[in-house]
Amino acid sequence: MEHPQASEIRRTLKGVIKAGLCTSCGLCVSCDQSGLSRMLDTDFGPIPYLSDKAEFSPDPGSYCPGLAIDYPTLYQKHYGHLPENWLIGHYQKLYIAHSRDSEIRSRASSGGVLSQVLIHLLESDEVDAVILARQGVSKAHIAGPVIVTNSQEVLNCAQSIYIPVAMLVVLAKINPAKRYAITLLPGAAAVLRKLQHDGHPQALAIKYVLGPYTGTQIYPMALKYFFRTLKIHDFYELDYIKWRAGEWPGYLEMKANNGRIARSQKIYYNFLIPFYITQACRLSIDFANEFCDLSVGDAWSPKYEALGLGFSVVAVRNAKMLSIIEEMQAMGKLHLEPINWDEAGKMHGHMIDFKKRGAFIRMQLRQLCGLPIPRYGIEPEYLSPGRKMVELINICLFAIAGTSSARALLKLLPEGMMGVLFNQLRLRWKALSKPAKRKGLGNLRMRIKADAS
Repeated sequence: MEHPQASEIRRTLKGVIKAGLCTSCGLCVSCDQSGLSRMLDTDFGPIPYLSDKAEFSPDPGSYCPGLAIDYPTLYQKHYGHLPENWLIGHYQKLYIAHSRDSEIRSRASSGGVLSQVLIHLLESDEVDAVILARQGVSKAHIAGPVIVTNSQEVLNCAQSIYIPVAMLVVLAKINPAKRYAITLLPGAAAVLRKLQHDGHPQALAIKYVLGPYTGTQIYPMALKYFFRTLKIHDFYELDYIKWRAGEWPGYLEMKANNGRIARSQKIYYNFLIPFYITQACRLSIDFANEFCDLSVGDAWSPKYEALGLGFSVVAVRNAKMLSIIEEMQAMGKLHLEPINWDEAGKMHGHMIDFKKRGAFIRMQLRQLCGLPIPRYGIEPEYLSPGRKMVELINICLFAIAGTSSARALLKLLPEGMMGVLFNQLRLRWKALSKPAKRKGLGNLRMRIKADAS
């Protein structure tokens, strides 16, 4: 017979999944001490299957990012104060950076900073193992966490992954007596920090948390768009998937078992986003991965894009990590070029606004429609009518593009045409919406709410 508490937890978490708020982090599965719960691989990403014999410890409902992340409390516990900059969170220094190792840099999504730092942590005996996301853990289309212990294994996990990955299922495999570094997306990083502050043994074994800036994710089913080119009918006919192959900014590359290859430039395959964007990423308010020790994004700037090779914008958030990367610079492992917030913010202004104002507008609309939203404990003090109107247009476009009819029509259109067309429309829309999206963004202030506990 199922324990009443476990039954209530399952009911709560199933509500999160049904509402489309599940971030696929995998924490709930790792909390099942029976080991009978698991993540199911679906067209919508990893979805928890929670066994009716589950024995939860701790209660995952207290940590589920689809329910709540109490940002004000977490800022205070982790950094000792609220952020001075609500757009990027607390940081000590900002840099343009890249690995000085040509192989690491060429195999990375941008400058190879994450891979280089993780390799350094292993080689300097700061950690015993590194936990990374890898595409193709069992089948080409499945991404999941792996625990690695040498530099070559770290390099094998280089590259971005733009579909959800259940990274926190790995907590059940962690040895509390060892030391780990991990890469996480924003929601999972916040959850891990809360677990650490609550004394969770496996979470405390993780000594360093690194992660990418995270804007949008897409459902795995988006990749089916390329099945016609590959002349396949199922994911199991794939040999491999690389999200950022080739020289920066790279291209999506998929190879089928029949030898056929499909490639799409990074700036072109973004046309999949309106049709397959995940609900969870549209409601996330953290772009710059504010609870990582080191957060890394692409250096989107004409200056660096013209140079190619790959450059990263880096936010260092504590003294320990600052000491590590400065040591790496002195050893010739990293190139570091200090920049100020104005320069760093311009590189990602569009996506920062998408998260820090757009997400709140989207959540307001959901509430008006009687739909549940995650509770974050903060909200912008002011959202202008013009900014709300721009977001309403975005919401309508995404709603239409996300229908089964629109997705079916998309599959009939050639990638070459869609990539060029979408890129032109994207640039025009950014230019039209830029005044409303940038106005007042630099002066964003948040109001504390008592709704995230």
